[in-house]
Amino acid sequence: MALEVGIVGLPSSGKSTLFHALTGARASGDVGMAAIPDERLAQVAGVVRARKVTSAAIRVVEVRGTGPALLGNLRQVDALLVVLDGFSGTRVHVERRLERVAKQAKSGDATLKQEVVDLERILAHLDEGSSLADRHGSLPPELEPLTTKPLIAVENGSGGIDLKLEAELVDLGTDEAAAFRESASALDEVVRRLKEELHLITFFTAGDKETRAWTLRNGQTALEAAETIHSDIARGFIRCEVIRWNDLVESGSHAEAARRGLQRLEGKTYVVEDGDVLNVRFNV
Repeated sequence: MALEVGIVGLPSSGKSTLFHALTGARASGDVGMAAIPDERLAQVAGVVRARKVTSAAIRVVEVRGTGPALLGNLRQVDALLVVLDGFSGTRVHVERRLERVAKQAKSGDATLKQEVVDLERILAHLDEGSSLADRHGSLPPELEPLTTKPLIAVENGSGGIDLKLEAELVDLGTDEAAAFRESASALDEVVRRLKEELHLITFFTAGDKETRAWTLRNGQTALEAAETIHSDIARGFIRCEVIRWNDLVESGSHAEAARRGLQRLEGKTYVVEDGDVLNVRFNV
């Protein structure tokens, strides 16, 4: 099953806007795909003169629901993007939590007393003009159930990423948006961080019809790579031709890379490395 990242956050924090900015799709409970930026893909595609180039992507969904339903939906995802409202409300939410816990801590409970100390430190951090996103240590206790999964905070505001602007730019198209920015999208780094947190690597398939990037968990095998491409390919797996992406680019063709001894044959148990170009031989 493909890995999936859930977007969560307080109401009006910018969850739907982030979903649209990442995927280009309108948040309606459906799953969208966030492309993983990779400069190597275009170089590999150029060697084989691919007519179609497809980036690797991470599945993203805005997690819906409240209470038990929300927690049930959170269990279905592999990582979390937590949207923090950098425009308003962050300090208020911490203050409210502190007010409640401070009253409860009068019972003498050591855990609650420690939480009061932690919340006071968080408020001091916010008073310095910093955000929760750049704070070292754990997030506020109300987010604790989420920390069992890889978690990345995205601040929606002047101190972080302007998600409304990013959502507007994604509607312009890649070239026009790039011209407006004059640099890479701030969300590219978010996707790269997700890739790292999920321990993903990228491999490529390179043909003139389509050159494509794919993701695997670090440590997965050539057989699992074949399954990622198509179940029939995995079922009929014979062997896998492997070339490093830079060797293919420098050689200028598969044939020349093979002539130079840069292509090798691997079996089902070969552990795929980031940047491998695979050509799976199979028979069904």
